[in-house]
Amino acid sequence: MKFTISNVDNSSKARCGFIETKHSSFETPVFMPVGTRASVKTMTNSQLEDIDAKIILGNTYHLMLRPGMDIIGRAGGLHKFMGWDSSILTDSGGYQVFSLANLRKITDGGVQFRSHIDGSRHFLGPVESMTIQRTLGSDIVMAFDECSPYPCERDYLESAMVRTHRWAQECRDYDLSGHQSLFGIVQGGTYDDLRVESARYLSGIDFDGYAIGGLSVGEPASLMNDIVDVVVPHLPDDKPRYLMGVGTPRNIIEAVMRGVDMFDCVMPTRNARNGTAFTWSGKINIKARRYADDFTSLDSQLDCYTSQFSKAYIRHLLNVDEIAGLTLVTIQNLAFYLDFMKQLRQAIRFGTVAEFYEKVCGLYPK
Repeated sequence: MKFTISNVDNSSKARCGFIETKHSSFETPVFMPVGTRASVKTMTNSQLEDIDAKIILGNTYHLMLRPGMDIIGRAGGLHKFMGWDSSILTDSGGYQVFSLANLRKITDGGVQFRSHIDGSRHFLGPVESMTIQRTLGSDIVMAFDECSPYPCERDYLESAMVRTHRWAQECRDYDLSGHQSLFGIVQGGTYDDLRVESARYLSGIDFDGYAIGGLSVGEPASLMNDIVDVVVPHLPDDKPRYLMGVGTPRNIIEAVMRGVDMFDCVMPTRNARNGTAFTWSGKINIKARRYADDFTSLDSQLDCYTSQFSKAYIRHLLNVDEIAGLTLVTIQNLAFYLDFMKQLRQAIRFGTVAEFYEKVCGLYPK
């Protein structure tokens, strides 16, 4: 992976860059659609290509359980298995196994857990996670970490951070495929000193990029921003920075203004399945009665496949449980997120980030 910085905003820490992987090149700041189980929900690959998605996510935990590494390995890796030619980032599976609560037991070597599907026993640690992600063949691999809940006692957070650091070194020592790049994940909860310690420690390992994990797990947005402010100065300037699991348009632009380059979130796809559309007029609950005879498009300022259909038609599809309705709103939401990132990059280049921020906050105040 090659990362270069092209522009830096004079009024903030926002920056534009460019990432090149074996499978695609894309500009940053970037939003990455989530394809947890080797598919972005309700979307085909060609629909993702039509909205100019250059990188998507897959998840180690879910893919190791179904269909399993034997099948994906025999298919030739995740790209070939799902027919996706552009870049893929895979999560380590850490967040999922740690969220299993009563179904898992944490040890210094990793996590013993029962599948949420059938109760079968499994073990996932740094070596296992790297082995799975090598088989997946993703372009960007995430180190195995312990994601602590919020709120959380300091003693537990300290232990989890130390364990995360030990696992990070084991992941770095693992021999991935030549085209794969490895990101470390900063932990430490909401304690500034722990976050600084984690960022400094991981920077010393010299990963290809750095993620800020353990946020967007229930803490206030203002606290998340405070943690990003604390962490970013202790990460290398010449490596991409990734805020995991974030977020709303306002969350994203506020993090970009603090120096973050990469984002992912299930919000646009999950909200689509609930009938909520993200548009350049704000959020729209398309199931609402007032759209029953509204024959205008969802978003007059966005040109995507969904634009040719009226609000009334999309509302009808959703209300009669037609799958096409879910697809159309998902296309709208992901197209909006990608267009939002494009306009944000333009604002960085033209020095108009402050003005663009005010516009976004007006449309998406939270």
